[in-house]
Amino acid sequence: MKKDLVSILSDLIAIPSPYPPGTSVEICAYAAKRLKKAGYKVEIASHKKGVDNVVARMKAPGKPGARGPVIAFNAHVDTVGVGERANWKSDPYKALVKGGLVYGLGAGNCKGSMAVQLWLAEEIARRGGPRKGELIFTFVADEENLGPEGMEYLRKSGKVRPDALILGAQTENNLIVAERGVMWAKITTKGKAAHAGNPSAGDNAILRMMRLCGALQSYYDKALPKRTSGAMRSTVNIGMFHGGHNTNVVPSACTVEIDRRLLPDEKVKDAFVELKKVIDGVGEPKSLYTVEFLTGTNGFFAKENGQTVVAFEAAVKNRTGHPVKFLNATGVSDGRYYADDGIEIINFGPGSGAQGHAANESVPIAEMVEAAGIQLEVVQRLLF
Repeated sequence: MKKDLVSILSDLIAIPSPYPPGTSVEICAYAAKRLKKAGYKVEIASHKKGVDNVVARMKAPGKPGARGPVIAFNAHVDTVGVGERANWKSDPYKALVKGGLVYGLGAGNCKGSMAVQLWLAEEIARRGGPRKGELIFTFVADEENLGPEGMEYLRKSGKVRPDALILGAQTENNLIVAERGVMWAKITTKGKAAHAGNPSAGDNAILRMMRLCGALQSYYDKALPKRTSGAMRSTVNIGMFHGGHNTNVVPSACTVEIDRRLLPDEKVKDAFVELKKVIDGVGEPKSLYTVEFLTGTNGFFAKENGQTVVAFEAAVKNRTGHPVKFLNATGVSDGRYYADDGIEIINFGPGSGAQGHAANESVPIAEMVEAAGIQLEVVQRLLF
């Protein structure tokens, strides 16, 4: 297993798939070829030229009693760019095996998990495939871009609608079963330009924005500390602030973009309505500001007594001798596109999140071996 996992990961690292530009054709072709050879029904699903995704299926034999859950695995094929090449101690597109680690661009995020899932798919096929239900492996692009051409496309097109979704992630083989939602909004204020030597002749759009943002901060400072769920917190952040074009001119326009992270029981639509209500309550002329919804997805929470979570708990205990740990997610995953589907969504995989997007990125071989064994047992518990 160790030799096979390192070999697969080395192949994946050698196939460039950074965003930008986001091309995923070659790496998806590699995965599709292996999966077809193993006996899966494979589709290259693409909504945009150059942005390919792989969907591979294997169903249990169609006989009485073969009905069962649809279990989907997922890993994203795209990586960030190399960045400053001088910061790399080895070729980022050539796997370096050293000290029990595999180094290379995407080794942890997320080609380590992709290698484990490819091995898993082939091993299950070698064992004759699932005895009940259906097994799906998806390898997708557009994740690093937070774009719509990867997992979001597979969900919207109906190509992948599982009962449980297991996403490769750098969790050091712990579980993430809950994730906050996210809502992005944009506020624009207008004013009237004038010479800075006579500011009273104008109407300062930045000052108007400061009044709006001040009201928002005052409101959220009181409301959000009460919104907690375990280690999760409901938060707000002003991420971008742009206004004016010259120091000696009263600014006639200003924009900010806001990030709201939501507890699983908070909804994106309600969060936007809440924000707009606060802004409208400030009393600025409504013709001089706009509040625009940019994007958002709801959070999710997999029940700890769900069949897939229970299977992971048992497999981790059996393979490692210790209970599974449940981690708190800081960011968002491709599981967010299935947040409203009422399915179990789990993030699991080898590697540390601190390694992702960093020069000299690596993944521990021992964690890859452990992850492969745990997930094989999970599939056996659910589909055999």
